Amino acid sequence: MIKSEIVTLLEEKHQELFNLIENHPEKDWVKGPENKWTFGQHILHLADSIQLLNNALSYPKFILKYKFGKSNRATRSYEVVVKNYQEKLAKNQEIATKFNSKLKKPVLQEKPVLVNKLKIQNKKLQYKTNKLKDTDLDMLLIPHPLMGRMTVREIIMWTAYHTAHHTQILKENY
Repeated sequence: MIKSEIVTLLEEKHQELFNLIENHPEKDWVKGPENKWTFGQHILHLADSIQLLNNALSYPKFILKYKFGKSNRATRSYEVVVKNYQEKLAKNQEIATKFNSKLKKPVLQEKPVLVNKLKIQNKKLQYKTNKLKDTDLDMLLIPHPLMGRMTVREIIMWTAYHTAHHTQILKENY
């Protein structure tokens, strides 16, 4: 997937989520289904995960190369990244649950700030994606807690899917 397609995908997946947020009752922000995240927790999780990626992409390239190495394989397609994530998530549900178990529950007053944070982080990621060279997108690696090391292109594509994944969960649970 080329950069412009990735940026468009990020925008589309986030816009779908923002539309869902706007059209949902505020009570869902703080009260979720039993043993499930609230609406607010999903948004906090997404904003934090994109911010972590943006922070990593702010480091000089040589630090990323030194710390995580360079890719020695071809970049996977969006479809393969999604399929691998779904398989890993299904096999490691306990790890994913434990990893995310301490996520705080944002109060309703935090909603505008968190939604704005997610919007800003999404735009930053789109900007950074456009500014990166294709060779860097396919050579630089960044670790993912469940998927292991991924090329920058893969992890940005995964971020678009991650947003869609949580949007679908919100649609199903609310």
